[in-house]
Amino acid sequence: MISLSRRHLLTGAAGLAAAAALPRISLAQTAAPEGPFKLPPLPYATDVFEPHIDAKTMEIHHDKHHGAYVANMNNFAKTAPQLGQTPVEAILANLVNVPDGIRVGVRNNLGGHANHTMFWEIMAPNGGAPEGDVLAAIDRDLGGLDKMKERFNAAGLGQFGSGWVFVTVTKDGKLGIEAMPNQDTPLMYGKRVLFGNDVWEHAYYLNYQNRRGDYLKAWWNVVNWQKIGERYAAAKAGTLTL
Repeated sequence: MISLSRRHLLTGAAGLAAAAALPRISLAQTAAPEGPFKLPPLPYATDVFEPHIDAKTMEIHHDKHHGAYVANMNNFAKTAPQLGQTPVEAILANLVNVPDGIRVGVRNNLGGHANHTMFWEIMAPNGGAPEGDVLAAIDRDLGGLDKMKERFNAAGLGQFGSGWVFVTVTKDGKLGIEAMPNQDTPLMYGKRVLFGNDVWEHAYYLNYQNRRGDYLKAWWNVVNWQKIGERYAAAKAGTLTL
């Protein structure tokens, strides 16, 4: 048995008191270092998509997951300042130029930042329906709205493990559907994203558990077709970035 003297007890108590007096560092400070990369605020309340996406999922998804990608990129930018001086899409299209030691980390975290920045933008309550040029493109290239949803959902459901499903758009307005693993993005291949859905479990598991297919179907209720129409016009004008 180990015995503690009065002196040891007093010394330990003094140490605890001294530790308690130290300034506290908030988790926010350690999780989100200042730097060139910023977490975009949600343009709506976290509960606006219920019951399709619950408020807690939105909060965790945006604040914790996307926040972590931004924090990690700001840490990478400390050792590679050029990252903060180059457009995100240009970095992702030229990952070979990123230093070897951080290339995988940049691919994952900057891809996550780009994907989520797009994701928050193309959702909204009462997002309407596709119309005009983007609807014409869906009819022409993807077999119409219902067929596109069917193909999109199948690609998302078929993505093994974590990843994304995207509708891509070329400069001449042609649409395609692609699923990609992890935080990979069509931006890595010089393409542009019209819209996409996150099929990582953190995007749906609190509400849907393992029912990814149910989540994919419900997600169409929160799609912002007005914004997607604007993105389509920007893609054709050559001004769409993320």
